[in-house]
Amino acid sequence: MARRRIYPSETQNGPVEKLHTPLDLPRILNAFLSMLQTEGLEPISMRKIADFLGVKAASLYYHVKDKEHLIYLMGEKYRSEVELPGPELNWREGLRIWACNFRDTLKLYRDSVQIMNATFAPSPHRLAHIEFLYRVFAQQGFPDPQIPWYSSMLKTYVLGFVDEENRMLKRSIRRQEDAEASEDSAFSSLPEEKYPHLVRLAEYTASTDFDNEFAGGLQVLLDGFEAQLKAKK
Repeated sequence: MARRRIYPSETQNGPVEKLHTPLDLPRILNAFLSMLQTEGLEPISMRKIADFLGVKAASLYYHVKDKEHLIYLMGEKYRSEVELPGPELNWREGLRIWACNFRDTLKLYRDSVQIMNATFAPSPHRLAHIEFLYRVFAQQGFPDPQIPWYSSMLKTYVLGFVDEENRMLKRSIRRQEDAEASEDSAFSSLPEEKYPHLVRLAEYTASTDFDNEFAGGLQVLLDGFEAQLKAKK
């Protein structure tokens, strides 16, 4: 009687199912995202991604062109998670919610600002966000030449704020949450006769109340847009 061949459920390298998981684009992107969260963008290479997946580097190129292509796709993933406000909102509220949604999404991912700034390709989700901003400004009556400029200013504010926010949070972790106290002390210990304003404002300079700071800066920006609109009428 013929014997039925029995396949082991595991090998010394792990479950058989894991070893035979087909390589596809979602799997590569998930690996890239996992490595981004643990290592950051800079040290990742296509070879490292292949090693992470347990495949040859050449097999990745059937699905993606290179690391830059992966960065492009990851940027699209981030943009797809930023909810666009509905048209029923007034223009200030729509822009405020968009900026807050954008910031919240960026904060979820390590080196997200680097990812977003790494490519300017006209991807579908990127175009959708630009169209949203242009529509809000245009429907409120802002002059056409100002619309791209103001849209870029708003986007740059969010990216710059999150970049600084993440930098300060990383430093805070490295110093075991003593960053605020140490920076406050550093400023307040300066010679007051030479740096009177730095010493006086030391406690505010070292503040990490990011939510209020972001909201305050955003309000200043929107107030500026509104003032310019009124001046043109």
